[in-house]
Amino acid sequence: MAPIVEVLATREDLIQRASDLIQGKIQDTIETQGRCSFALSGGSTPKPLYASLAQTGLPWDKLHCFWGDERYVPGDHPGSNEGMARQAWFNQISIPPENIHPMPTLQGDPAVDADTYEAHLREFFAVPAPAFPIFDIILLGLGDDGHTASLFPHTEALEVNDRCITVGNKDGEPRLTFTIPLINQARSVIFLVSGANKRSALAAIFQEDGDSNLDRQYPARFIRPQGELIWLLDAAAGEEG
Repeated sequence: MAPIVEVLATREDLIQRASDLIQGKIQDTIETQGRCSFALSGGSTPKPLYASLAQTGLPWDKLHCFWGDERYVPGDHPGSNEGMARQAWFNQISIPPENIHPMPTLQGDPAVDADTYEAHLREFFAVPAPAFPIFDIILLGLGDDGHTASLFPHTEALEVNDRCITVGNKDGEPRLTFTIPLINQARSVIFLVSGANKRSALAAIFQEDGDSNLDRQYPARFIRPQGELIWLLDAAAGEEG
């Protein structure tokens, strides 16, 4: 399935389009399946998206939220993806606590916590290894270096193909992250990208080249889901040149 690329005029338009799109997908999925599994992204771009979703009347009891990656810090740390989403979204709505599935980061060993979250996903989706769970929606961001989730250029996490969760590495700091094969099982993967500093990475990601070295340099190129792939860009990111 070819990627869908939409370029919105402003960052505000980008957030509104993402909010409308995700609301529709959540509602449609709940109507057909009874529940919706949604993996969240960190970073500054999705924060207003989460604030927008908090203002909707979605059936929160049927929405289950996970995280695609997390810094190895407590949930109340300023850099925590979980903490940001709670502040912008979950603290503003009545969602059952058991429907929020944060990545564990308190055992002092990222590999142990990665194993714990792996087991949690497999139990929730009732999918034993070697198969992979299928998320309904995975939201991803993009770094100016081409990374997504905590899949950074030329790191060991890019080679993991037999696990759902692995340990990523950013400048020597560990992070927990979805693996490439887990992301690629999703029914819908949505990239939310803002800013002129992303243009160079986007040009490389959209380049039609089978060079595996280029994939490892720009890890978002590895994201080729079984379902749909949607890129939502603001004009600053999407303009050519």
